[in-house]
Amino acid sequence: MAELTVLSMTDRVHIDSRRLGEIVDELGETAAHTVLTLALEQLAQGLEVLRKAAAGGDAAELAMRAEMLARLAWQVGLTSLAGVAVDVAICAERQDETGLAATLGRLMRIGNRSLTEIWDGEPGPG
Repeated sequence: MAELTVLSMTDRVHIDSRRLGEIVDELGETAAHTVLTLALEQLAQGLEVLRKAAAGGDAAELAMRAEMLARLAWQVGLTSLAGVAVDVAICAERQDETGLAATLGRLMRIGNRSLTEIWDGEPGPG
């Protein structure tokens, strides 16, 4: 029987701490916490909507939702997530199925790590 090797995927996540600091400075700590909590919830929901749109084969919906996710991610300093969401939108608009599958998988990995790291307040490795 052949041996099976499991490859782990580790994507680097970048969170703009300066942007997070600006949000706190502009709104105050309590309001910033509320705004960031709502944004994280919207981002989590957005990732799920993207997953469903991809499963349904709706490229136009996928591109639109990915662009919305990218804008929100930029606003709260999740630069890695924003960049990959833009890549997903481009692949969807071009109807590049192979590129879309790859970038969507990467978006889900980076999205989950970004949300976890910002929620926990401590960036992890990578």
